[in-house]
Amino acid sequence: MMNLNTIRGREQRTGWILLLPALLVLLLVYGYPIVRAFWLSLFTKNLGTELQPVFAGLDNYGRMAGDGRFWQSFWTTTVFTTSAVIIELLLGLGIALVLTQKFRGRSLVRTTAILPWALPTALIGLAWGWIFNDQFGVVNDILRRVGLIEGGINWLGDPTLALMAVIFADVWKTTPFISILLLAGLQSISPDLYEAHSIDGATPWQNFTRITLPLLMPQILIALLFRFAQSFGIFDLIAVMTGGGPGGSTEVVSLYIYSTVMRYLDFGYGAALVVVTFTLLIVAVAIASFLLSRSRAKTSGAA
Repeated sequence: MMNLNTIRGREQRTGWILLLPALLVLLLVYGYPIVRAFWLSLFTKNLGTELQPVFAGLDNYGRMAGDGRFWQSFWTTTVFTTSAVIIELLLGLGIALVLTQKFRGRSLVRTTAILPWALPTALIGLAWGWIFNDQFGVVNDILRRVGLIEGGINWLGDPTLALMAVIFADVWKTTPFISILLLAGLQSISPDLYEAHSIDGATPWQNFTRITLPLLMPQILIALLFRFAQSFGIFDLIAVMTGGGPGGSTEVVSLYIYSTVMRYLDFGYGAALVVVTFTLLIVAVAIASFLLSRSRAKTSGAA
């Protein structure tokens, strides 16, 4: 009879064989473009001035260090991502706490709550662009009716207000995604824990801080990981609402890369921008994964 190690070895080989097609697809879909972008970033290739690529080493990365427009777009991306993710987490947690309660029509509310997330982002951007329109927008019309303003506010024409508008639109669309993730985590927490804690005299706030938050931390980190990656690479919403304006105040890194490659045909420098952005995302994901593993270890230890 075969021993246990032999059986495990065969199972592992079978598992790798079954995973091999999927790994090859991932390698072709993700691996090749990344390697190709890094290789292209080492060349000066601009179809507007040079038809043939010229090896430039790390010149494109040196150029990036002194590119004020890149750093401005990076700062805008950071502000947008940080603000949107924090607001979405707080609102999503609040909505999840409400949806986990028992009330009439809860199933209907849960179903409709996910609708903003299901709608196409380009369509949402177009709708919110009209909502914030200074002449025909719903926002200005409501503010006029309640007497808060007399003339129209140019929401998308002012640098600060335009950034606030795109953040608001992104929060409206993606908060349901976080709330559904956190709702799934809340439903996995046993009610017996709250009952036992309440018998000991704990208040609802103590239940939330000592039971809900610690046990919900893995789902919170997963939600933050997804939303950070999506927000940092935001393109379609801002492209439709403001196009990066006014004056580049809402131009994020993805829009700058798009403009560099598609408008100025500077493929070498655009590839360098892609490589740096991808590297920053990998670092952020690695940090989040480390925190997630630590959170899971603490949760398992507490259990």
